[in-house]
Amino acid sequence: MTYPRDRPRRLRSTPAMRRLVAETSLEPRHLVLPMFVADGLAEPREISAMPGVVQHTVESLRKAAVAAVAAGVGGLMLFGVPRAEDKDATGSGAVDPAGILNRGLRVLAAELGDATVLMADTCLDEFTDHGHCGVLDPSGAVDNDATLDRYVEMASAQAEAGAQLLGTSGMMDGQVGAIRAALDDAGWTDTGILAYAAKYASAFYGPFREAVGSSLQGDRRSYQQDPANRRESLREVQLDLVEGADIVMVKPAMGYLDVLREVADRSTVPVAAYQISGEYAMITAAAERGWIDRDAAIVESLIGIRRAGADLVLSYWAAEVAPWLR
Repeated sequence: MTYPRDRPRRLRSTPAMRRLVAETSLEPRHLVLPMFVADGLAEPREISAMPGVVQHTVESLRKAAVAAVAAGVGGLMLFGVPRAEDKDATGSGAVDPAGILNRGLRVLAAELGDATVLMADTCLDEFTDHGHCGVLDPSGAVDNDATLDRYVEMASAQAEAGAQLLGTSGMMDGQVGAIRAALDDAGWTDTGILAYAAKYASAFYGPFREAVGSSLQGDRRSYQQDPANRRESLREVQLDLVEGADIVMVKPAMGYLDVLREVADRSTVPVAAYQISGEYAMITAAAERGWIDRDAAIVESLIGIRRAGADLVLSYWAAEVAPWLR
């Protein structure tokens, strides 16, 4: 007896057929590569918890960025790692034109021009000796308004250094509005804001703390979002949109695809998602043990983030994966 064939199954019969009817695409332009540039290094230093990812010297950063852009990535997100002795309570290295992040931005802006979208992490945590994302008050709590004043200075320095998008990752109330107003007043009207609108206090940031040499003792749960909450993220996104965000982001990606889908359904601007250090480390570790097919798992994870609604994905695999997709 011949049974009727299911129509969707007929459309899975060959690689060419599957490619023809795929509902979700993954292209190099969708990928953004996070990069770390560290002060005081003679050569790149591998991040032990993220095999294959390094803290760059300024020169190795330039070379790696050129290669990533040649591979087709859509953008670069730069983080600065100052020397421990250069950190202080207010993160002054973040606003210093000679600070490591601003130096790295200038080098990449001069080298790449408009060949890519150059993004900067606009947050103080790498630069403070206490490791928090803002300035502390006498009780040891983060002072929201004092922090905004510092973010405004940092944003201006980054725009001056050549950043085209500023990544407001600190989760301070009013940060997008304060930075947008300051940029406009200073004439940086074309500098955009990539708002970390829904950023959760995640256990999966661990390897990143090594990557940026974090000095944090304790946690950031008083200003990052509770992983238990979904509706809260939608309120945060709406506030950032009202304040002028050009792109909104959900971070992390893996455990928050439901949030990402809801944000994508409601957002009037492009939506980003960050495949964070813990996601990278887990896939890498499982693949090293032979438990999963590394390359297939990487692509599947990125497709899943795109399917959930991300227009762009920050991923430490961006430069490696981009040539696979051509």
